[in-house]
Amino acid sequence: MTAPAPHEEGRFNLSAWALRHQSLVFFIMVMVALFGMLSYSRLSQSEDPPFTFKVMVVQTYWPGADAKQVQEQVTDRISRKLQETPSIDFLRSYSRPGESLIFFNIKDSAPASSVPDTWYQVRKKVGDIAAQLPPGVQGPFFNDEFGDVYTNIYALEGDGFSPAQLHDYADQLRAELLRLPGVGKVDFLGDQNQRITIEIANARLSQLGVTPQQIAQAINGQNAVASAGVITTGDDRVYVRPSGQFNDVAALEDTLLRVNGRSFRLGDVATIRRGYDDPPTQQMRFMSQPVLGIGITMQPGGDVIHLGKALDKAAVDLQKRLPAGLKLNEVTSMPHAVSHSVDDFLESVAEAVAIVLLVSLLSLGFRTGMVVVISIPFVLAATALCMELFGIGLHKVSLGTLVLALGLLVDDAIIAVEMMSVKLEQGWSRLRAAAFAYTSTAFPMLTGTLVTVSGFLPIALAKSGTGEYTRSIFEVSAIALLVSWLAAVIVIPLLGYHMLPEHHARPRPGEEWWARFLPARWREARRAKALTAPAHGGDIDIYQTAFYQRFRRVLDACLKHRVLVLVVTVALFVVSMAGFGLVPKQFFPSSDRPELLVDLRLPEGASFDATLAQVKRMEGVLKDRKEVANYVSFVGSGAPRFYLPLDQQLAQPNFAQFVVTAKDVKQREALAGYLDGVLSRDFSAVRTRVSRLENGPPVGFPVQFRVDGDDIATVRGIAEKVAAVMRADPRTRNVQFDWDEPAERSVRFEIDQARARQLGVSSQDVADFLAMSLSGTTVTQYRERDKLIAVDLRAPKNERVHPDQIEQLALPTPNGQAIPLAQLGHVRYGLEYGVIWERDRQPSINVQADTRNGAQGLDVTNAIDAKLGELRGQLPVGYRIEVGGSVEQNAKAQGSINAQMPLLGIAVLTLLMIQLQSIGRTFMVVLTAPLGLIGVIVSLLVFRQPFGFVAMLGTIAMFGIIMRNSVILVDQIEQDIREGHPRWEAIVGATVRRFRPITLTAAAAVLALIPLLRSNFFGPMATSLMGGITVATVLTLFYLPALYAAWYRVRADEPAKEITP
Repeated sequence: MTAPAPHEEGRFNLSAWALRHQSLVFFIMVMVALFGMLSYSRLSQSEDPPFTFKVMVVQTYWPGADAKQVQEQVTDRISRKLQETPSIDFLRSYSRPGESLIFFNIKDSAPASSVPDTWYQVRKKVGDIAAQLPPGVQGPFFNDEFGDVYTNIYALEGDGFSPAQLHDYADQLRAELLRLPGVGKVDFLGDQNQRITIEIANARLSQLGVTPQQIAQAINGQNAVASAGVITTGDDRVYVRPSGQFNDVAALEDTLLRVNGRSFRLGDVATIRRGYDDPPTQQMRFMSQPVLGIGITMQPGGDVIHLGKALDKAAVDLQKRLPAGLKLNEVTSMPHAVSHSVDDFLESVAEAVAIVLLVSLLSLGFRTGMVVVISIPFVLAATALCMELFGIGLHKVSLGTLVLALGLLVDDAIIAVEMMSVKLEQGWSRLRAAAFAYTSTAFPMLTGTLVTVSGFLPIALAKSGTGEYTRSIFEVSAIALLVSWLAAVIVIPLLGYHMLPEHHARPRPGEEWWARFLPARWREARRAKALTAPAHGGDIDIYQTAFYQRFRRVLDACLKHRVLVLVVTVALFVVSMAGFGLVPKQFFPSSDRPELLVDLRLPEGASFDATLAQVKRMEGVLKDRKEVANYVSFVGSGAPRFYLPLDQQLAQPNFAQFVVTAKDVKQREALAGYLDGVLSRDFSAVRTRVSRLENGPPVGFPVQFRVDGDDIATVRGIAEKVAAVMRADPRTRNVQFDWDEPAERSVRFEIDQARARQLGVSSQDVADFLAMSLSGTTVTQYRERDKLIAVDLRAPKNERVHPDQIEQLALPTPNGQAIPLAQLGHVRYGLEYGVIWERDRQPSINVQADTRNGAQGLDVTNAIDAKLGELRGQLPVGYRIEVGGSVEQNAKAQGSINAQMPLLGIAVLTLLMIQLQSIGRTFMVVLTAPLGLIGVIVSLLVFRQPFGFVAMLGTIAMFGIIMRNSVILVDQIEQDIREGHPRWEAIVGATVRRFRPITLTAAAAVLALIPLLRSNFFGPMATSLMGGITVATVLTLFYLPALYAAWYRVRADEPAKEITP
């Protein structure tokens, strides 16, 4: 299967080389196709692209301190040191009574590879000042796995089983799950910590003359694990083990206490019971029942689909081995969501392929169209092979980009096969036609392809989390387009050599295909007519049909009235840019997943029991709703990260979050509207929010303003004014602060220090006694297999419920006396901050709101921001109102893209100069690019789609697509001029000859985007590209010839001559 080479005038011709080595090329094609299919089956699959969370949590505890003390003595000290860390962006912290938590945020521009070293620096710097923290501080503790995602969450439910029994069975399940390939970690969610409680009444302590410290010392002394020595003999060593450690609760009850010469059994003076944290710190509830959650994370680099299949099989097997009454329910499943998402996108890919095939067959005829059709699977297979080599998996961004690229990757194939087909119809041999297609179009196509790829370059180089999230748009499109160019110059000539028909009268689009269904005698008549038709001998004859004659006359008119064409085009551009202000703006759209998040936030200081009561009310609302597939609630914390871009909420007793899974997206929207009404009507005492899952980096509320300053009261006053402006905007709803005014009740026991010294009592003695009586004090730990269960000493419940009982308690002393607390001081009631939020060591309040009636957060935020100008001018020195939320994140993302635009400009200009060899022609091509915005803006307005970050990326890429077609047309004009055609005829003739491939490639690109219109993520991008490419096609065919004629002052009557601009 070889053929002689045509005359190539000393230049290497890749198409001719492919025809000389057909066996080798066919072998490579088969190998690429086979390995491409194998690579596709091995591509990792996930819901979202890999994304590095550049946040670390530093948590510290200081029992007994109020929020202000924690803020001043712990949070501020650590924050001051952390601000010295390189790559820091900002610190966000909160201080609660007894707890400090700091979010360390790395700069968005920091590369992902530098994150581990930054975490090491954070640990090192905090370790350097640990000794400077107040006595009694516990920690700091670090969490740099804040972004870990649970691929699956299960709920272990047991009717009649205690939390301890659920934990024991969950331990067995965890051991089995960890054996599965791909499983990284197995965590328990909502686990109830066991505790053994020793309750002794204050009156009983006073009667016996026993102090809590004496009881603790006796219990701890007996339960200690201590070395009793080793006996060494001549043959071995013998360890001596003293007895006394508690083996059960009965042994604890039998503990003998000897105080002041008297002995008594602990069980006779105290009530000892085994139970759980009281009150609980967290609870997980599935379908209104308390459960134990089991969260599973995947090992790095694993395949979520394979893991999901293994977990599904394991869950069925484990359920069979559980005792009756225990049920393992699946709560969330990333593998199922990914499988559904991938299936939807693969359906879109298949639809796009079908559309491109149909366009190719109907426009080029059956045999010519089949040349393009066969090349598509080859290009897709080669793309999959390269994706595996470069470690790019299948996820919503890469799959959407494949659909986007499908309309572009046939462009070069259509151009090449069109040129080859034209030359065959002019009577050229197959070999010469294939080689000429390379000579005339290969390098303009390559330049156009590289220009198109360059349009995606800012995405690849963007130094931001958003750039990292969308980087595969560049990677996949660059691979697909470059592979498609190689296919156009190697595969297409080879296939065309064997498949294109001999020269004869050119069939109309689709004629060969539908002619197969005609009666036999009609087909014979058509074949006879074709055989007797004269061969075409020149370029002009092919384009002398009535349609092309009319098209020529339109082009002549455009050239004659070039100024009018240019003025009208510019006017349309100006009008469209003015209309851009009417286009809604957004950052990222919400997700297509069926889950809803329902937040319930009670006032600061609310108890866990109060939160649980509201959760049960909400469960009653959801219980019988037909739209609900299932629901799960997390009381005392937010939902764990079951979805990568989740805006995760922290653990706090006054907060609960529901994850409500609707049956589909349509029912999700209906349910969201219903819940909004119910919550505003029936949960008015609770701050509530219904939200959908987000795409892109997590943002939270779509409208946010941040007020920072030194004084909390002043900051809150300014925040109130900002909130008033926000509430005045009819597009906002649910306006709220992220932390409240001082609302947490506090009881301060004012000690008479002089009196205390007289009685030999210190403030520490009083604090220890009150802590034991009210909250409980851990005196030892009960060891049971691999568990350590705290043993707490505290007062009975009736003595620790009401604050006014404090003065009635009596403080036991070592000498056997009991001193009523009323003799030591008095109680003072007050309010204090339950939490203090700060940003970079300054009090900071977020004023945040949702939007109503489909309004976009960016639009609403910008409108409100404009109204805050007067208030900003009145702010005291050191106080600021800053935009947060989606606007802030969008500004960072766009800034990272805009920073790379100069490089894009340099790359595009360099490529154009290399191809066109003319500054004038280069700038002429560049000037056509922005005019595609006319179509972008009109299409977004007509279809009421927002212009978001993804649409912006598509628009930037569209500039490359426009310049790609322009450079090919300009190069064709220059070729005709060099061949001796008059410039006027060269412009008209080149445009006529490029009409068919330009319109066909545009049709393929536009129609292939139709499946993406259904996507919430890519829909606006598809809309903008469809409008932009459509208008760009018209501009290329009419505006560009007029611009060329005006630029070079071309006249209709000038003779043919060589032009050197």
